[in-house]
Amino acid sequence: AVIFMGMLAIMLVDVFLESFTKVPDRIVLDLDSTDFAIHGWQEGRFFHGFYDHYCYLPLYIFCENQLLGARLRQSNIDGSAGALEEVKRIIGQIRESWPAVRIILRADSGFCRDGLMDWCENNHVDFVFGLARNSRLETILAPKMREAAAQFAMTGHRARIFTEFQYETLDSWTRPRRVIAKAEHTEGKANPRFVVTSMSAESWPPQPLYEDLYCARGDMENRIKEQLSLFADRVSAETMQANQLRIYFSAIAYVLVDGLRRLALTGTDMATAQVSTIRLQLLKIGALLRITVRRIWISMAASYPHQQLFHHAWAALRC
Repeated sequence: AVIFMGMLAIMLVDVFLESFTKVPDRIVLDLDSTDFAIHGWQEGRFFHGFYDHYCYLPLYIFCENQLLGARLRQSNIDGSAGALEEVKRIIGQIRESWPAVRIILRADSGFCRDGLMDWCENNHVDFVFGLARNSRLETILAPKMREAAAQFAMTGHRARIFTEFQYETLDSWTRPRRVIAKAEHTEGKANPRFVVTSMSAESWPPQPLYEDLYCARGDMENRIKEQLSLFADRVSAETMQANQLRIYFSAIAYVLVDGLRRLALTGTDMATAQVSTIRLQLLKIGALLRITVRRIWISMAASYPHQQLFHHAWAALRC
């Protein structure tokens, strides 16, 4: 079972590599975790205070729409636990095929850990991680926050000011790092935000780095929701190993439907549809199946509303 699951993990990255017709200049890997509720006495059962229920805390890694990693974890852990091991495995596999590709890791503050950043810096991998605010960071940003508040008072519209500085924690980081700060003021609310990055100011000025690169990670939440629509959260088996296998089966289903979306639905109304929409409207449909010696006949209802789309997808997938 362990060997089989290892093969499935490798397969996810292989499918990603084979989906490209040429080597990209840059890829961005998104890391995030979510909660899978536990309703029985499964192995690794713990209560998570933030989610307010017993759950697992799986780790997901994506590159745009494509799933590269899905690791089941107990919930009594740091949010970044196991991320470095998964990143090492996935990036190692990618670089076997694309040794010169530029790789950027992107994640929220739950993954802003010195071990992960240090590994990236030593292995030519860039990163942009959210950085949880604290009193020292807020003191540094205070002049810009006052400036944003003054702008809001004059215009009545949201004010955003970006800045950057070198920052080092008191004891948890091994070196100073570049921090991008957003001083934002909206009606009745100050909204400071911080990210830490390895990328230079020449290649990524503060505002584009935050707005165009870092904020784009929010789309990963939609990809995680698609895992739920393919039943990844049905972790009712007794052991964690069995539940990990269930997550891999869901991941394979997602890879297949995403491949259908990418290869057969481009240019159609479902080119950007959620996998649940594709599953319910294009795949989970009534049909009459008749098998003869020479052929398999599939007869769909004449009233099926997506006949042209189904035919388009079928024609695009024919070898």
